[in-house]
Amino acid sequence: MGSASVTGSGEGDESAAGTRAAGAAQGTAAAVQHFHTHSIPLDMEDIERDWNTPVAKAGIAAKSSVIVRVGMLDLGAGTGSFRVREMMHRIAYPLNVHVRSDVNLTDIEASCTDGRNRITEVVDLPTTGVNTERIWLLEHFADWFNVHLGEESMYHAKPTVSEELVDQLGSPASRKSAMHAVKEARLERKAQQAQESLDEAVPGTRSTAAVASSRRRVHKPPKGQYAQHFDHVGGALLPVGGSGITVGQVHERLDLIERRRPLYSPLFSGFGAAVACAGFVFLLGGGPYDMVGAFIGAGLGQFLRRLLFARRLNQFFVTFVCVALAALACTGTLRLIGLFDPVALQHDTAYIGAMLFVIPGFPLITGGLDIAKIDFPSGIQRITYTFAIILMATLAGWMVATIVHLNPQGFEPLGLRPLANGAFRLIAAFVGVWGFSVLFNSPQRMCLTAASIGAITDTLRLTIIDFGMPPEAAAFIGALLSGLLASAWRSSVRRGLLPPHLGYPRICLTVPSIVIMVPGLYMYQAMFHLGQFDTQSALDWAFRAFMVILCLPVGLAMARVLTDKSWRYDI
Repeated sequence: MGSASVTGSGEGDESAAGTRAAGAAQGTAAAVQHFHTHSIPLDMEDIERDWNTPVAKAGIAAKSSVIVRVGMLDLGAGTGSFRVREMMHRIAYPLNVHVRSDVNLTDIEASCTDGRNRITEVVDLPTTGVNTERIWLLEHFADWFNVHLGEESMYHAKPTVSEELVDQLGSPASRKSAMHAVKEARLERKAQQAQESLDEAVPGTRSTAAVASSRRRVHKPPKGQYAQHFDHVGGALLPVGGSGITVGQVHERLDLIERRRPLYSPLFSGFGAAVACAGFVFLLGGGPYDMVGAFIGAGLGQFLRRLLFARRLNQFFVTFVCVALAALACTGTLRLIGLFDPVALQHDTAYIGAMLFVIPGFPLITGGLDIAKIDFPSGIQRITYTFAIILMATLAGWMVATIVHLNPQGFEPLGLRPLANGAFRLIAAFVGVWGFSVLFNSPQRMCLTAASIGAITDTLRLTIIDFGMPPEAAAFIGALLSGLLASAWRSSVRRGLLPPHLGYPRICLTVPSIVIMVPGLYMYQAMFHLGQFDTQSALDWAFRAFMVILCLPVGLAMARVLTDKSWRYDI
């Protein structure tokens, strides 16, 4: 019987998950950690003894270090507690370990037992964020882990997909695209096989590819993170074979997943936010001037947000500052356009659209899904965190509106024909969901898949609203359809109707596709009227927002109940 307490570092920003601080910021963060550390040292004696032991034969401490670390990485990527528990159980099952865990917004307390010994680990993340690429990679890692321990693949019908992907994470080509690294490895393998055939015909020759593949890749672990407990891991990434994968080899793969840098630079992330908010504004009824203002404001706001989060600044402070910048930039852009066309001066509502890039749609939806799984502590924490971020954002927008004397009264009708309006909505929804997927650090194929689902569902939602359906019911139908389409996509991949590399976790497709349905305009209007002490209007807008927000996770949960047995039954 033993116990241990372990903590780790988490994510800083929805789009900058896993970002390592810049040189100057590292010194500041280190100075802060001197007094407020999130790292409680773990007694490593048992784990070090089993470092080169096959993980299936290792002691409970080494097995627990793998199980809990996978849960920590999944939680730090922003997924809900139900998925964290599921992932930990998938790792524990082939190890013959039972896990009982309490998962909250930023911490995990897990007790692991193999029937003879028991160990308890506590993981505490300093902050939270979203990284859909990490969620996707961890799914592949779980398959890779299970297949090497003699179990069946659960994530992919073809286990070789996960094996190739995880084995290539250490390749330089994997830094920007994991699938590109797999493709390069396949080409290199084919070239090497061709060269070997040539060598048999012409002895004494050796290909450049063979020489390159014989070189050892150096693995350098960073300091100051959960992986500091495994600092002695270095050297080459050892080859994996059969069920003999060691504890060290497993942690080396997890190191590669944890240390991956964001796929997109701050500049490209700002472009994604700009495109998303411009599309969002059109779907709310805004015109060209409104979209231009939102594009400029959201782009600058997200760019600054990435830079500030790279310095590990407080999320609420960063949200306030970046929303204020976005609102001022949007308003200033429209005032500048107004020098040439006075009509632009009447577009006072556009700055609301420029603020919508900070709405934490991921924890909002996953919080609702946690509650649907009867996990109230995690669900309530996520929803409370969401409303705290929304409060800071709307407060900053209201203060800017008060200072520059803005009076948002809504968007003027565009007067488009129904067919043209539907076509533009389809395009706006597509680019909007694509932009939000970029903020969530999704690979491009994942971005385009989520955007395709979002374009269909959000266009349908707005169309049925035009025919008189209440917005709340339309939001439920849109979320339900998003869940069903994501499930159909996954099923098509598993059945071989779509290429295996297009299989993505449902949550990475459904949440970005319905984030654009979150009623940010309603929430801001509630805060604006509250600031004007018009409590009746404030409550009216707040309850409208609440009803729509309530229907979104309910729709996704209903889709999971219809398509997933683990959600259909309480077992």
